Amino acid sequence: MVYRFTLISNEADDFVREIKIDAEASFYDLHKAILAACNYADDQPTSFFTCNKHWEQEQEILLEDMGTSREDEDVLLMKDTRLSELLEDEKQRLVYVFDPLGNRMFFMELTEIIFGQPQPQPVCSRSHGEAPQQAMDVEEFLKKDTAATPDNLNEDFTDNENFDAEEFDPEGFEISDGDPYK
Repeated sequence: MVYRFTLISNEADDFVREIKIDAEASFYDLHKAILAACNYADDQPTSFFTCNKHWEQEQEILLEDMGTSREDEDVLLMKDTRLSELLEDEKQRLVYVFDPLGNRMFFMELTEIIFGQPQPQPVCSRSHGEAPQQAMDVEEFLKKDTAATPDNLNEDFTDNENFDAEEFDPEGFEISDGDPYK
């Protein structure tokens, strides 16, 4: 059984990649196929997320276990997780986070399940448009609207309509008069 995935990007309107891969291949194999199809280096801590039909992220599949998971969470690793373990139906959705620092990703859909055809190696069956730059450079990252700056930190906190100064309890904090030796 072969899975055909379609990848798109919210950064590049004309970008489309289709990848055909055996259903018994691992998420790591899919990861490597995406890198090859986009001419990306294998130097980022990427991850996949299964998603519901509204693109809300559900189960994460990590390239490597960074030890940040809670004890009660199962950690799924790309090399140990077969595609067929988490994907069963056409139209299932995934995201592939290729730039975790910039939270940039590809949106993927299991477009077709092909029965009776072997697919020994993953193949990029359609390539249209240029892939977005793999990693955002530092200057671009700092220019992002979501970047925290000293000017907008206070504004975001105090101007938040959900913040109620009456509910703030300074008794819960140790506040001194500025002398660090008290």
